[in-house]
Amino acid sequence: MTVELLKEEIVALSEAERQSLAVWLNGLDSDGWDYEMERDFSPGGRGEHLLDKVKADIAAGKFRRIEEFCVNETLNIK
Repeated sequence: MTVELLKEEIVALSEAERQSLAVWLNGLDSDGWDYEMERDFSPGGRGEHLLDKVKADIAAGKFRRIEEFCVNETLNIK
């Protein structure tokens, strides 16, 4: 089956069927993204050094609580 044939078949679907297909396709993208993130930030992954830096910053007290950040950003306080 070609992509062009798939497109024709999708156009022939009802609105509800197209919405269902869209939800399913978005789920495939999300699952792939979730897997990539998990792989990258697992031990030995390419993002592990970033997690190590964040953990070191937290241990050194170099962080702001998310609640404080959100309030300050909303009020445009720096």
